Amino acid sequence: MAARVSRVGELGGLVIVDKDSGLTSHDVVARSRKLLQTKKVGHAGTLDPMATGVLVLGVERATKLLGQLLLTTKAYTATIRLGQATNTDDAEGEVIATTPALHVTDEEIENGVAALTGDIEQVPATVSAIKVDGERAYARVRAGEEVQLSARPVTVSRFDILARRDVAEFVDLEVAVECTSGTYIRALARDLGAALGVGGHLTALRRTRVGPFTLDHARTLEELAAAAEAGEPLLSLDVDTAVKTAFPLRDIDESQATDLRTGRWLEPVGIKGVYAAVDPRGRAIALLEESGKRAGSVMVVRPRGIGD
Repeated sequence: MAARVSRVGELGGLVIVDKDSGLTSHDVVARSRKLLQTKKVGHAGTLDPMATGVLVLGVERATKLLGQLLLTTKAYTATIRLGQATNTDDAEGEVIATTPALHVTDEEIENGVAALTGDIEQVPATVSAIKVDGERAYARVRAGEEVQLSARPVTVSRFDILARRDVAEFVDLEVAVECTSGTYIRALARDLGAALGVGGHLTALRRTRVGPFTLDHARTLEELAAAAEAGEPLLSLDVDTAVKTAFPLRDIDESQATDLRTGRWLEPVGIKGVYAAVDPRGRAIALLEESGKRAGSVMVVRPRGIGD
C-alpha cells in the first residue's frame, strides 16, 4: 500500500483549531494527523480538556516554530466561582470546601484581582502538565501521590471582571485575562478565592488568543474535516505567512539568504529577540537571534534544497 502524502507540502504551516470541550490537546493532534495525512503535527501550549478555544498546531517543518510560539502571550475569557474549592482548581475536580460567598463585596473582589495582576509568583495547579522528576504532576496526583510545586514568576497584564452573578450561595465572575505563557488561570481562580476567604475554582475557560493568532484564524475539527472532504486548503497560515505574522522582520538579499540556508550567520543589525529573515521574494528563510557580532539561526525555515 502506498504511503500517505501530506496534504500541506514539506514546509507546512499552522493550523489554528478552535478546540471543543472534552478533548485533550493530544486528541486534537491525533485527529489532525489523520486529516492532514502526516505524523508531523505538534501543538504550542496545552489546553485542558474542559477548556475551549485557540490551539495552535504546527504541521510538517513548521512544527519547529512551536518552541518559539510557546514563549508568547495568551488571552482568555473564563468563569470563576467563588464559594467553592476543588482539588483540581476547576469544575472537573472534587469539591473539597464550600463557603457561602454572597457577602463578598465588589470592592473586595477588585482588591483581590489587583493583587493578582502584574508580575506575580504563582504556584501552578497540582494537576498541571509540569514534570516532577520526569513525570507529569497530574499523573502523580492521580496515582495518589502528594505533589508540591514551587511558585514561579508569571505576568498577568490584564485581569478584568466583566460581570458578576450571584448564584445560590456562590458568586460567579466572568473575567478576561491576558498573561504570559505558563500562567494557570485555574490557579488565579484558586488564589482569588483563597484571598477572599471563600475558596474558588474555574468553571469555564476559553482561550481567545495565542500571540497574534486569534479565534478569527480558527476552525473547529468538524470544520476542518468538512474542508478536507471538499478538497479545500487545510492550513490556516502557510509557513511564510505564519512567520511574518508572529515575528519582527528583517529584509535580506539573495546572497544573505544563501548564507543562512547553508548554515552560516549574518552581521547583526540591532534587532532584539527572535526575528525572521525574509528574502526579496517574501519567503521566510530563517529565524535569527543576535548575540555579540553574530545574527545566528534559531531555526532555518528553508534549508538548502527545501522549499525552493
